[in-house]
Amino acid sequence: MANPDFKVLLVEDEETVANMYRLALLSAGHVVVTARDGEEGLRMAADEHPDFIVLDVRLPKRSGLEVLSSLRANPETKDIPVIILSNVDDLEMLERGSRLGALEFMIKAHTTPRQLAARIAEHEERAH
Repeated sequence: MANPDFKVLLVEDEETVANMYRLALLSAGHVVVTARDGEEGLRMAADEHPDFIVLDVRLPKRSGLEVLSSLRANPETKDIPVIILSNVDDLEMLERGSRLGALEFMIKAHTTPRQLAARIAEHEERAH
């Protein structure tokens, strides 16, 4: 059973994609806040104090990897778990995301909204 206070920040610039994943996370019982670009994602991570972040790589204003690097450099956000969810299937990018502390790298084209919600629930259970 999902913790009703568990807040997920979804950083995704494509509105249709963001809505699809947001609805699945809401259905799983999470509070969901969304950001449309990298700068807004960083600001919301600091302001909203999410329990988990789902981060696209290709974002306006700042890339997902730049956002992840900034999150890890900030004492207030450095420990927030992050899953990278992107259609960028690039081994170098995957390795860089892993070095920056992403829990995993999921490919949008191969990840249903329900699968994403299930992975977040697994990480949530491990954290408690």
